[in-house]
Amino acid sequence: MTNPLPPAEELRLLDAELWQLDARRAVLLQRRAWLVHTLRAATGPHGGRGHGSVPPLWPSRGAAGTPPPDATAPGVQNVLLVLGGILLTVAAVAFTLVSWGHLGIGGRSLVLGAVTVGALTAPVALLRRGLASTAEAVAALGVALTLLDAYALHEVVFTGTGALTYTAAASAVLAGGWAAYGAGVGATVPADAAVTGGPGRRGTRLALRLPLPLAVATAHLPLPLWALAVGAGPYALTAVLLVTAAAGAAVALRTTLTPVRVVAVVGSLGTGAVGVLSAGWLCWTASGPGASARAAALLVLAATIALAAARTVPKPEAAVGAALTAGLCLVAGAGGVLRVSLPGEWTAFGCLACGVALLAVVRTPLGETSRRGLIGASFAVQGLVVLSAVPLVAGTLLGPVFQVERPWSGAPSNFRAAVFTDVPWPAHAGTVPLVLAVVAGVLAVACGRGEKWRPHCAVGALVLGWASLLVLPPALGLPYTAGLVAQGGVVVAALGCAEWARRAAAGTSHVAVGAVVLALVTSVDLALVSLASESATIGALVALTLLFAGAGTRPGTGPFAAPASLVHAAALACAIGASAGRPPHHTALLVVVVPAVAALLAARTSGSPVTVPVEGAGAAAGLLALALAATDLPMFALVLSVGGVVMAGTAIRPDRRAAGHVAVVLFVLAAWVRLAAWDVTTPEAYALPVTVPALVVGHLSRRRDPALSSWTAYGAGLALALVPSLLAAWGDPHWFRPLLLGTAALAVTLVGARSRLQAPLVLGGSVLALVALHELAPYVAQIVGVLPRWAPPALAGAVLLAMGATYEQRLRDARRVREVFARFH
Repeated sequence: MTNPLPPAEELRLLDAELWQLDARRAVLLQRRAWLVHTLRAATGPHGGRGHGSVPPLWPSRGAAGTPPPDATAPGVQNVLLVLGGILLTVAAVAFTLVSWGHLGIGGRSLVLGAVTVGALTAPVALLRRGLASTAEAVAALGVALTLLDAYALHEVVFTGTGALTYTAAASAVLAGGWAAYGAGVGATVPADAAVTGGPGRRGTRLALRLPLPLAVATAHLPLPLWALAVGAGPYALTAVLLVTAAAGAAVALRTTLTPVRVVAVVGSLGTGAVGVLSAGWLCWTASGPGASARAAALLVLAATIALAAARTVPKPEAAVGAALTAGLCLVAGAGGVLRVSLPGEWTAFGCLACGVALLAVVRTPLGETSRRGLIGASFAVQGLVVLSAVPLVAGTLLGPVFQVERPWSGAPSNFRAAVFTDVPWPAHAGTVPLVLAVVAGVLAVACGRGEKWRPHCAVGALVLGWASLLVLPPALGLPYTAGLVAQGGVVVAALGCAEWARRAAAGTSHVAVGAVVLALVTSVDLALVSLASESATIGALVALTLLFAGAGTRPGTGPFAAPASLVHAAALACAIGASAGRPPHHTALLVVVVPAVAALLAARTSGSPVTVPVEGAGAAAGLLALALAATDLPMFALVLSVGGVVMAGTAIRPDRRAAGHVAVVLFVLAAWVRLAAWDVTTPEAYALPVTVPALVVGHLSRRRDPALSSWTAYGAGLALALVPSLLAAWGDPHWFRPLLLGTAALAVTLVGARSRLQAPLVLGGSVLALVALHELAPYVAQIVGVLPRWAPPALAGAVLLAMGATYEQRLRDARRVREVFARFH
């Protein structure tokens, strides 16, 4: 407890709680004793009324070890009662269908009537004795017999009546009879006569549970069957289904019995769903205003029923669902009427107008749940209408992609032809911009209605407003140049919206980011559309480069706009090169300017959010330049050199020292490509430009850090210097290269031994040994060829014997050499 009570007050509370627990325990013990007594009396040898010893409540294991039963007494009782009722019903059906003809009319009526009356009246006596389960089973038999009675009457008395007509009348009579029977049959028994009762109670009311739910289920049949019997049309049959659903809903809302309510709800939902679907199909397939109006009236009836249910249903979730259904029915009816009254392009807009009109319920005196459901229906309709605009928006975005296959093929007649050349024009797309603009306006108004949904509504309004402006030029069929200008205006508007959102109050950062992303998407779409004309391409790319360069100076749009400007600049360089008729490797010289500019911008904005995106865009432009120059080796080497200069300049910055490694790699690659362009095949020419800088860098590193390993400092440089020459010398038949390589290896080995460095000593010695082996290999082969075949094994055996004789001394010498070598760096 956060606030402890005084000890006296706490003691008083504890005593009161203990007294209540003792009183409750006494009541429970008294109730348990009565239940044990009742159950023992019920399981006695004479049904509880005989004499003799009372058996225990559960049989215990005797001497024979009898196991306890694994089925409860109520479960056994229910199984027996259900099985007995089923058998009696089967017997009654067999009697009615098979043995009916052996009796006269009087005998038939007497037998069936007597059995039915007996089955229906027996539950009264059983209920008075407290045998509720038995009464339920016998009542079920009686209900089944009433069905047989109805069948028998049709076969004997009403043979000329149509099957549907008679079934409708019989179902109505049976539903009424079962309802009266279920409501009227019951008994109040003393507490000692019912297991569910208890001492201190005057009595327990027992009633049948089966007839009322069965009556409610059967009550859904008369009207639809009657409509089918009289040959009612689809409109009348739909109205009958809706009336039946309304009656079921009324029963479900007024009754307090759970089984009856469940059956009524299921029946009402089933018939109502069929009726609504039928009315909607009739409304949207009608060929004239009159037929559509009649079907719309049925939908209005369904909406009225659902709205009335929403006002009275106790559960809020169910009320919202009913109101949502009502709103959808109203809009569907109005849309069906508008479909046959307006041109096809205006059907979606008419449905949208009806959906928006539902929002007027916010100012009506309807309940909160009803208003929520109708508002949900309004937004559902708006969402469906927006989905119908997706084909036009997707075509406007994806159609220009196919211009890449045929650049500068000529300016088309209008903007729609430029966008939808390879993509089909959607049907009824003329009003799509208006539809998107209306939904965007609704979401913009909804932004001020609540803090919870404000971010989502703001982003939705932004996206839909952008989409309406994007599809406006092709929808209006504007000229090609006017369409390009309009698309550029969309880019400017998106960037302006991003700047406004950045300056606005907190909580609009998502709007700013969304606006910048939309501006980028539109700029790419504009660049692709402009590929139809050479002048349009260059003009659009120049405008986009300058526009995003200006936006890149703003703190909110900089991380997106600055790299976008570089990307458009790279595309502009490619377009200028193509316009000048230059080959791709010449165009690479223009493109490589973009990485240089990116490096300068990154240096000026170091540490800001713009730095990394700009560097990424510059790297992408550099890769593009390399790809363009790859077809010409001299130009490829030049582009690599320029890239190395750019990376070397970037490495001057303290936070970009790692760029120096990239610069070295680019310079080396440039040198190698240049040598390959000169048809140089000598490996030393490729290795020495790398070896000398590597050894110099390693020497400087060891001077700064004397503890640096020789492998780290000189290993890479020496390997690049010696290994390629060794591979070339191994297959070289001349003596000049092996002589030079051996001399160099000897010098490296001596330097390593004098300086006590592992890397020069091991690499130089290994290369020297391999060169010597290569040079002496022919002579060794001649000597081996002259010697007899037994000489090599004998020589090997002698060596092994000598090693074995001096094994311990050799191990000591090897250990001493290893220790000396380990002291090298």
